Amino acid sequence: MEITQIKLFIVLLYILSMMATSIHAKDFKYCNKRKEYAVTVSGVEIIPDPIIKGKETSFVISAFTDKPLSEGEVVIGVAYFGWSVYSETGDLCANISCPIPAGDFTISYTQLLPTIAPPGSYTLTLKVKDGNKSELTCIKFDFSIGFFTSSEQPMNT
Repeated sequence: MEITQIKLFIVLLYILSMMATSIHAKDFKYCNKRKEYAVTVSGVEIIPDPIIKGKETSFVISAFTDKPLSEGEVVIGVAYFGWSVYSETGDLCANISCPIPAGDFTISYTQLLPTIAPPGSYTLTLKVKDGNKSELTCIKFDFSIGFFTSSEQPMNT
């Protein structure tokens, strides 16, 4: 009886750990499914999730490269129901120390979302390019913005 309880407890812990790791993970798609990108993405995380207008939101991209990256750029585009509403191009090495050695690395992008951002579904496209402007990776993922700002969040009672 005691061994059965221990096994059940281990299974329960496993299930809870799997749920905890997937709470903030977002599904993403490569822009071109047929292309073999030099940088592969393993995960996307949005903090906080759900996104709250008027608060900073971080998009954390976990990736892998088999070659060191010494320079490049990150191109971000945001579409609202298919319409382009925001774009930005920045230095890859602005938020991560370069050269990026071969292996796993993380790109983090933080943005203050304006309180006037309309609620609804958005799609973020993220491209990483090398110093020669060659596309190393391109992913898309969806996120949504709720109706409330940070000061209007309903109270839990």
